[in-house]
Amino acid sequence: MKAVRRAVLLAAPALCALASCGISTTGVVEAGGAASGVVPTIQVYFVAGDGTLVAVARGAVAQVDIESAVAVLLEGPTEAERGEGLATLLPPPDLLAAPVPAATATNGTVAVPQEKVRTADVVKVVTEDDRISIELTAYPVDLTGPPVDQLVCTALGAQRVAEPGAEPLPVTVTGPGGQLIEGTGASCPDG
Repeated sequence: MKAVRRAVLLAAPALCALASCGISTTGVVEAGGAASGVVPTIQVYFVAGDGTLVAVARGAVAQVDIESAVAVLLEGPTEAERGEGLATLLPPPDLLAAPVPAATATNGTVAVPQEKVRTADVVKVVTEDDRISIELTAYPVDLTGPPVDQLVCTALGAQRVAEPGAEPLPVTVTGPGGQLIEGTGASCPDG
């Protein structure tokens, strides 16, 4: 009993010291939305070894929109996904870099650096009330079959996340030569 009384007597001053350490109360501090723990996920579509489309879930770092989903698609599969046999038939934007003229160096040589090409420089995504348009301004891609399906399915998957319950919009993919392909998502596997 003496040990218990002694512990209480020693703890009481420590609790008083902690309670009066000079920190004032603040009340509720507003600092953004509630933490939900749910990371938005988009589906990007790659091609398996047998030529079929495969949906791959990717966590989004921000609000999901169609343009960012297409940008993620154009980055291509990760090393692990390539190890699983997944590929893309769309070249990444950095392979389309064009030489940029540079000043002549003092030794008479000309350095020709590669300019970093951004996705927005070669792909334009526009979402309207009745259509999704994807314009490939500099892509040397055959706009038939799997490459177009990759774009259409990824765009429609992002639309489903951004606008749950909305009717899927038709997707128009336009190539550099003006070639127009309409997509409805009929060839998209379930994600």
